[in-house]
Amino acid sequence: MTDGPAKQASLAPDSTRLLVIRHGETAWNRERRWQGHLDIDLNARGAVQAASLGPALAHEPLDAVYASDLQRARKTAEGMSHGRGLPVHLDPALRERAFGAFEGMLHGEVEAADPAGYARWRAHDLDYGPPGGETLADFHRRVLDAVTAIARRHLGQVVAIVTHGGVLDCLYRAASGAPMHGPRTADLLNAAINRLEYAGGRLHLVSWGEAEHLAGLALDEIDRA
Repeated sequence: MTDGPAKQASLAPDSTRLLVIRHGETAWNRERRWQGHLDIDLNARGAVQAASLGPALAHEPLDAVYASDLQRARKTAEGMSHGRGLPVHLDPALRERAFGAFEGMLHGEVEAADPAGYARWRAHDLDYGPPGGETLADFHRRVLDAVTAIARRHLGQVVAIVTHGGVLDCLYRAASGAPMHGPRTADLLNAAINRLEYAGGRLHLVSWGEAEHLAGLALDEIDRA
């Protein structure tokens, strides 16, 4: 999904342009295994996806790069920032949602072990948290606080944020005005480029799901749930 933005349009001094990017693919993405806060590395395809981001953004201004401190996000950010001389600022608040006891399990295993909890997760129940994990409401609050702080720190600039599928879902909903609960409607593709603008104290959707640089290599987040 993309609205074909004018990528070099002028930026107001009281707004921030955000390029928000999901990390490259991991083996656990392919296996339908819950990662959460577990520190899983990119697979070979994910490394290729990460390397493709630098050339895709080579002709665009970029003032700062932030990433989750989990290596799948950090390595994707490093691939994108290579050659620009920009450090990657690591922020644990950009991590995926904490799934507690479900981390490391396959989706089918979670559904079999806790069908009621799995159904609440798929329904995007704001009050539901896996055992030892975050509620969706707490996760949304963490993500939006972190991204808003980054945007305010870089008014008048362009910032890339490399993070996780669940984080992108939060940001898409906030920027598009979609409710924070219920089924999702946006693709969450590995290493696709998604554009937001922070202005007037809130996020605005510019475009979503630019994946031409991936040549069909992108994998969507598990299910539309």
